[in-house]
Amino acid sequence: MNRPLVGIALLTLVPGELGGSETYTTELLRALAHTGELGYRVLLPPVAPDGAGGLPSEVAAEYRAALTTPERVLAMSLATVRPGPLRRRLAEASIVHYPLTLRIPTVRKPSVVTLLDVQHVDLPQFFSRSVRAFRALAWHRSVRGADRVIVISAFVRDRAVDALGLDPERVRVVHLGIDHDRYAPDPSADPAAAREPFLLYPARRWPHKNHDRLFEAFALLRRERPELRLLLTGGGHSASALPEGVEVRGLVPVEELVSLYRRAGALVFPSLYEGFGQPVVEAMACGCPVACSDVASLPEVVGDAARVFDPYEPEAIAAAVRDVLDAPGEWTARGLERARLYSWEATARAHEDVYRELLA
Repeated sequence: MNRPLVGIALLTLVPGELGGSETYTTELLRALAHTGELGYRVLLPPVAPDGAGGLPSEVAAEYRAALTTPERVLAMSLATVRPGPLRRRLAEASIVHYPLTLRIPTVRKPSVVTLLDVQHVDLPQFFSRSVRAFRALAWHRSVRGADRVIVISAFVRDRAVDALGLDPERVRVVHLGIDHDRYAPDPSADPAAAREPFLLYPARRWPHKNHDRLFEAFALLRRERPELRLLLTGGGHSASALPEGVEVRGLVPVEELVSLYRRAGALVFPSLYEGFGQPVVEAMACGCPVACSDVASLPEVVGDAARVFDPYEPEAIAAAVRDVLDAPGEWTARGLERARLYSWEATARAHEDVYRELLA
């Protein structure tokens, strides 16, 4: 007996350009290829022919190759105006999932859309007028027209229902996962050994990542711990005019990031907005004590396994970091236990539950 076929449309995928959206999509497809019980067919754009993660796939030659923003807008516009050839490539699918939010092409069958956050609504000052207008038109229409909307936290669900007027009966919360084979404590290290005197913050220098208040908090900590350093990874940083003790590592390979998680005195994560907050889970899985913001999805994700703080108050950030540095064993144990809740296999199974709802 043939398995029901789920189409996965990834036409707006641009490798290396979509940040957390690409990570989510890549890991979901790999997990579905490994543990999925349904049939799958991934529709890929010409710029990402290898993006199916091991699932059966085909490249939509009809979709215009697009890398730059103007090219992507043109490609999406043409696909929206002339969806027929792309729809035919999904003709055998019983339902279609759009992990990258935009329903391109639209289909005359049940559909699922993933929504990672509504930051453009909640923090509009951090987005250009053109980006806000595009999301208000394209994203909002897409999620409102889907039969099911997958969100990555209860926080995103509540905000999407309130801000976009979604029917809560159509929204399903599916937390993200991590790769526990990669993110784990160092098996060769003594778990009781002292961690190194540096804090880690893996985040691009985007406004909502709140680096300036972190620098103020770090200056307070350095007064009593002059040996302490702050290491920043991710793009968008300038190595000039940094506070004393702050180092920029920039974009680092995953292996180096894991090494930093395993050695850091603590992860400090003062972000003002997260749809999920994967770095805090990665750090906990590596045994790194975590201090993080008490806003958006982060309290939901960390539970009582991290010391939370008000990210708008540098003194509160410093106090939380001080607490985890003073009791690393306690916070490491809490974090390791919490991190076990999140895996890509569990994420994939939860997605299949949503697919089955529509297949039924």
